[in-house]
Amino acid sequence: MATNNVLGTVYETLLCSLGMNEAVKIDVKMNRKTVLLLNSVIEAGVNQNGENLELLKLVPAEDVVKLQEFANECLTKAGLKELSDKMKSLTGK
Repeated sequence: MATNNVLGTVYETLLCSLGMNEAVKIDVKMNRKTVLLLNSVIEAGVNQNGENLELLKLVPAEDVVKLQEFANECLTKAGLKELSDKMKSLTGK
């Protein structure tokens, strides 16, 4: 339990650091398989509502929304949005 408090304090300190709200440009090239996997991992983590992710409990809700938007943007740019939606409908999520 004490470890979680220390992690929380460190993470909150990092979030408050100067420059953390500045936008950065990241030019990444990855294959579609990786984009689909990244989106799935992000959705799985966010949809657990932080049950097993102590770190996610520390993140402001607006940042979680931005993370979801990023995942969806990656899918759209890779042309995988429809495929992802169809896969979700197959699994019932």
